[in-house]
Amino acid sequence: MPAERPKQIYQLKITLKGAKPPIWRRVLLPSDLTLDVLHEVIQIAMGWTSSHLHQFVAGGRFYGVPDDDFDFEVQDEAEVRLGDVLRKEKEAMVYEYDFGDGWEHQVLLEKLLPFDDAQALPICVKGRRACPPEDCGGIYGYADLLRILADPADPQHQDVLEWVGGPLDPEAFDIDDTNLALAALGVTGQRR
Repeated sequence: MPAERPKQIYQLKITLKGAKPPIWRRVLLPSDLTLDVLHEVIQIAMGWTSSHLHQFVAGGRFYGVPDDDFDFEVQDEAEVRLGDVLRKEKEAMVYEYDFGDGWEHQVLLEKLLPFDDAQALPICVKGRRACPPEDCGGIYGYADLLRILADPADPQHQDVLEWVGGPLDPEAFDIDDTNLALAALGVTGQRR
């Protein structure tokens, strides 16, 4: 049996694939975080509402919530630690959210840092642009939504404006609100 690796802080960059300009978050978290908790971190950091199915894909393996209705094997994400999937800098995996809209995120291990018990984790240290609204039709639907919202003369403008709940600023990202929500997870020293 291999020796247990020392706990580290992982600096991850989570990027929504296909978004132009890019939508991303940089987070710090413990290497022994389980993937089910990583799912929660990504949901909060990106601004999703955890209303849809998800999975992680790494090295040809699928990690998620096992379901007998799936035609392929899914490892239970609650039993797999981040450090077991990403082990060295520049390794990446895919996080898929909402299989209908098809939101794919690259989860890149940017840096390995020494673990510090005093460091509150998880924490978002940087990010760019607002997360698209749920159920807007994927990356192409989001582009259409932004186009319609930018043109008050568009016949769909008022309906789309009401659907999103008012004006939408695609550049907005509030790191303080994100970190308040992440702090509520109470992760800091993950090992269970």
